[in-house]
Amino acid sequence: MRLPPLVPPGPPSSDAEARRTARQSLLPEIGEIGQRRLAAAHVAVVGAGGLGAPVLQYLAAAGVGTITLIDDDVVDLTNLHRQVIHAASAVGEPKTASAARRMHELAPAVVVHERRERLVPENATELLSGVDLVIDGTDTFATRYLVSDTCAALGVPLVWGSVLRFDAQVSVFWSRPPGAVAPVTLRDLFPLPPAPGSVPSCAEAGVLGALCGIVGAMMATEAVKLVVGAGDVLLGRVAVVDALTMRVREVPLVGASTATSHEAAPAVATPEAAEIAAVVAPLLAGTADELAAGDDGEAGVVLDVAAYRALPDTAVLLDVREPSEFAGDALPDAVNLPVSVLEQAARESADAVLALLADAGAPAGATLVTYCSAGVRAARAALALTDAGRDARVLHPDAVDHLRAEHLAATNDTVEATTTAGALR
Repeated sequence: MRLPPLVPPGPPSSDAEARRTARQSLLPEIGEIGQRRLAAAHVAVVGAGGLGAPVLQYLAAAGVGTITLIDDDVVDLTNLHRQVIHAASAVGEPKTASAARRMHELAPAVVVHERRERLVPENATELLSGVDLVIDGTDTFATRYLVSDTCAALGVPLVWGSVLRFDAQVSVFWSRPPGAVAPVTLRDLFPLPPAPGSVPSCAEAGVLGALCGIVGAMMATEAVKLVVGAGDVLLGRVAVVDALTMRVREVPLVGASTATSHEAAPAVATPEAAEIAAVVAPLLAGTADELAAGDDGEAGVVLDVAAYRALPDTAVLLDVREPSEFAGDALPDAVNLPVSVLEQAARESADAVLALLADAGAPAGATLVTYCSAGVRAARAALALTDAGRDARVLHPDAVDHLRAEHLAATNDTVEATTTAGALR
């Protein structure tokens, strides 16, 4: 989609800035005028995380003059494998401060407005007003839809990206594009957010750090193209990236409506998300009685405490969290089999999954009961185990909490009794 330049050119660059961006201004699609457009541009970036990190660095390096950075989080050690704008020395520091420092190191002339606050309905319009372009680097569905709806209301173009595990999507949305160009928004791609918990987060499913760099660079490229009016932008198209095969395919997207009310629109999800949702939805919407029994009166896929205790003694409880989590508060008699390891085996073959179970000490005919913290990883593990031909169930998160509390109370009672006996002696 060829569009006119988003920003008029500003004054000529300083000698130092012109020298810094010389290799980019050599491109005829950008040139000296395009470089002045970039210097005059004001871009808002929501999130300084996995996607925001490369976006912010490449925007500053490209010569974007003003960047408003919106993020209320602090740098955590677990961020560093993908959020490459932050250093290990910045752990505990606000992400806005850490990112701004790095951007100024790359481009001393860039103006960074640090907004250390969470984007919420009460401040979204104020935070995203007065900019030429918004880039969404967030990782929650509520914030993504809030960013998109606010941009749609303001008529501001939005560069959007999403990444999980080895998969990603990138597109451009604009509710009021110039001329006869058809408007497209996030709700034309996904009319409604998926059910809470039906799609795992990066914290649950993981993400390849380098893929964030690939996608962030694509998003920054779309932003530069929009500002200077170069090439064909991804408005009306979605680039779908599969890092495991290193294939990028294109999905056409036609805007259905620019109406602000989309409550009646059906939800859209990937086949994988729909399959996960079929298992996870009862975790979040069903009652304990509904979860405990299937249509035939037998124990259903998702178990409450009573249904779990009614299983044969041969049932194996699988904690599918990472080893560090398992070490912290595992349920008694649970076996640790991280879903990351399980799904890696599943990608090889069903036999690899069965061999993994044998190594973990799970008997061939035993019912397998998976659990985690919120149920999402447990559901994914149950799917992988079922695909490998095993009988797998999911322990409801409420049941996990109940059993954990029981165990803690019993442990405390034992400690108290031992302490009392010692005192009596």
